[in-house]
Amino acid sequence: MSVEVRTVPADLPEVDALLDAYLDEREATFPSAQGAYSRKRTPASEFAPPNGVFVVASVDGVAVGCGGLRRIADGADETGAADVRFEVKHVFVTPAGRGRGIATAVMDELERAGSELGGTSIVLDTNDSLVAAGAMYRSRGFTRVAPFNVNPNATAWYRKPVS
Repeated sequence: MSVEVRTVPADLPEVDALLDAYLDEREATFPSAQGAYSRKRTPASEFAPPNGVFVVASVDGVAVGCGGLRRIADGADETGAADVRFEVKHVFVTPAGRGRGIATAVMDELERAGSELGGTSIVLDTNDSLVAAGAMYRSRGFTRVAPFNVNPNATAWYRKPVS
């Protein structure tokens, strides 16, 4: 198995197909106790350099995963210093691609891009019902932080410094 992760424009048909599958799955599995899932896609323009990137992961030429990175408003780190933040959005791996290191490869590329674009941290939000995702983020050095947005789907916010 050969995993290829490539940067692509976020408005490609293959991206649309992956994001539709992602949103369909999240909507179908969203915890009912939290109410209705807010089906919102980040505009493709927010993933364009120098303010972001979008990547697609393929195995043997078949797109099986994706993720985006976008610049958000600067914040302050734990010392109060300026923090240039890039936010991870829409990390998704198809059921056929799961358990094969695809999400890790996507995150590797997004973190690399965040650093190259001048970020001092990578942030993201997720839902605690996505147990594997939370475990992956924590294993990569992300730590839980106070909410930095008002995403109605999120129950957990994370940050990781990058160099």
